[in-house]
Amino acid sequence: MLEQLLGLVQENSQQAIVQNPAVPNEHNEEVMHTLLGSITGGLQEHAQAGNLGGLMGLLSGNSGTSSSSLMNNPIVASIASKAIGAIMEKFGMNSQTAGGIVSSVLPGVLGGLISKVSNPGDSSIDFNDIIGSLTKGSSAQAPAQSSGFDFNQIGYAMADGKLDMHDLIKMGGSLMGGGSSAPQSGQGSSGGLDLGGMLGGLFGKK
Repeated sequence: MLEQLLGLVQENSQQAIVQNPAVPNEHNEEVMHTLLGSITGGLQEHAQAGNLGGLMGLLSGNSGTSSSSLMNNPIVASIASKAIGAIMEKFGMNSQTAGGIVSSVLPGVLGGLISKVSNPGDSSIDFNDIIGSLTKGSSAQAPAQSSGFDFNQIGYAMADGKLDMHDLIKMGGSLMGGGSSAPQSGQGSSGGLDLGGMLGGLFGKK
């Protein structure tokens, strides 16, 4: 994930960082890596806090992919705030300059990531890759990974706007170890994983 994100940061930083007179040339790479750290750190915070619903909605493009819609997303807004603060602290820039850099680069980076992740034809990175990377080392999310849950099933369904009961059955089968049958009455989990809780969390339900 880091390699793909760094590539996207570099692609979207030419005007906002490389050609920006407010950023000394010797600091170009450092500013890019500061942005990268803020993006990965912000996404990881939400993943390890259990906000899979918000992350899946963002990565599937349900929050929109335009600059304005992305910057209004609460996850993206929190990342932007952290990035601005980090750039101000490390490079002594004022809030206007740091904010201009972040608002110019961040939407393009996340828009590119969404395009890659939500496209089944792009094998460079998918929902399983990114959710697995973000939840790595989190005991709260480890059961979902070890159960064999396929985040691609729900991600691609959300991306094409065709999430229906068939998709839910497929996801339930994945959680139950690959079977397609529904759990018996009173059994909502497999290996300690609560199917109802997971699906509820993905859809933002209490």
